[in-house]
Amino acid sequence: MNVYFISGLGADSRIFKYIRLPEGFQVRYIEWIDPLEKETLPEYAGRLTTQMDLSHPFVLAGLSLGGIMAVEIAKKIPPAATILISSVPLSAQFPIHFRIARRLKITSILPMSFFKRAALLKRSFTTEADEDKIMLRQLIREGNDGFIKWAVNAVLRWKNQTLPQPLWHIHGVRDEVFPVWLTLPTHRIPKGGHMVLLTHPEQINGILGEILGNLI
Repeated sequence: MNVYFISGLGADSRIFKYIRLPEGFQVRYIEWIDPLEKETLPEYAGRLTTQMDLSHPFVLAGLSLGGIMAVEIAKKIPPAATILISSVPLSAQFPIHFRIARRLKITSILPMSFFKRAALLKRSFTTEADEDKIMLRQLIREGNDGFIKWAVNAVLRWKNQTLPQPLWHIHGVRDEVFPVWLTLPTHRIPKGGHMVLLTHPEQINGILGEILGNLI
């Protein structure tokens, strides 16, 4: 069975370098595409499905922004399971500063270079291994400014009250982007931050193996 992974904002398939799935499951990647003018997040998610083989059962797994996209895809084409990592399934679970940023139209005030510099600086205070920090910094520098601006605005405007089923949600208890106390994960990773996929790969793979094993 194909397991389609969707990366976070400004990232690509390299972020899933440590993923190992049990026998019978194949890792597949959904890559970001250029958004259309005034395209909404649900509309964009619908276009991502052209990269998928929908003739057989599949699983969706999304990291951060990719998790939000997975939710929207699951609402259109139900998978065998939807797995979120460091994400949220409902817009009501956004922290309050997301709402403030939307009202202030933050992307009109601050250039994308500001967000990139902030993301680069943040890496000095996070717990990823040195080689993973190098990769993350490279992903940040390579990020497409136009896509990042569209994605930030699309997320801030996102409204969803529907939980896809079945849903599993893996979240670090120290996630600094989506605070764990605002959401209801099925699996909590002690001491894990937003990049729990890189800092706790054995735990993530163990949970994925358990979830996928139950689908066989």
